[in-house]
Amino acid sequence: MEKHLLAPGHAMCAGCGQSIAARIVIDEAGPETIISNATGCLEVSTSLLPTSSWEVPWIHSLFENTAAVAAGIEAALKHTGKLDRVKVIAQAGDGGTADIGLQALSGMWERGHDVLYVCYDNSAYMNTGVQRSSLTPYCASTTTSPPGECSMGNPHREKDMIKIAAAHHIPYVATASVGFPRDLRRKVKKALDIKGPKYLQIFVPCPLGWRHETKYTYKIGRLVVETGLLPLVEYENGELASVRKIKEVKKVDEYLKLQRRFSHLFKGTEECRTELENIQSLADRNIEHYDLLLK
Repeated sequence: MEKHLLAPGHAMCAGCGQSIAARIVIDEAGPETIISNATGCLEVSTSLLPTSSWEVPWIHSLFENTAAVAAGIEAALKHTGKLDRVKVIAQAGDGGTADIGLQALSGMWERGHDVLYVCYDNSAYMNTGVQRSSLTPYCASTTTSPPGECSMGNPHREKDMIKIAAAHHIPYVATASVGFPRDLRRKVKKALDIKGPKYLQIFVPCPLGWRHETKYTYKIGRLVVETGLLPLVEYENGELASVRKIKEVKKVDEYLKLQRRFSHLFKGTEECRTELENIQSLADRNIEHYDLLLK
């Protein structure tokens, strides 16, 4: 039996996209890796005292400083001459990345530390009660953006972390999805072969927070790409380097209907139809901006 560096027996939910992605990332990185892990679902579910699911050195940081801890690890390895054979990964959820941890992350990028930073994007603060983050999709229902008479869910668009990262002119920035595991593996390997700071944002469906059936994790991970809502892109030194094309574009309704966090959009009212059109227009703009359609 193949041995994974994220061992079974953790407490992550059935169908958790984050558990799939995290296993792929560490297996590609290999045993000569040190991980700094921010507070969040991945941290609490893999480090239940007195056990750990990690088969590599793993350090729990605070919500806001996993990038700073990873930078310290990298500096120590450089000082002792071990950086050439040991990889450093910092990982956090979307809240710990795009909100609470953004200042430390920006500093790590600006200073040029040889660290791969992985954002497991499940689109909300799942560990603390499904509160919205700045990567929560437009119109999604969370406990702090509930739909009702005065609201259609989250009123804000997601923060564009990919372009924020690219604006730091770091060597490598990319998006990935658990719906495309080969693409994810390739990007992890490519990132770890590059010296300097790297940023990888992985789309990871959350059955509990998104209220979808566990069997749909992989399907949702593909549909978000096939609708154009998530362009799979790579930036190198601040410039767009590659785009994964879409052979057949799907309508956003097909993606949204699988998740009850969007169920309020399908009540048939004029306001619902308007918001569905707005979400479709977001996907259409991505398709046009990144030239996603395979000719």
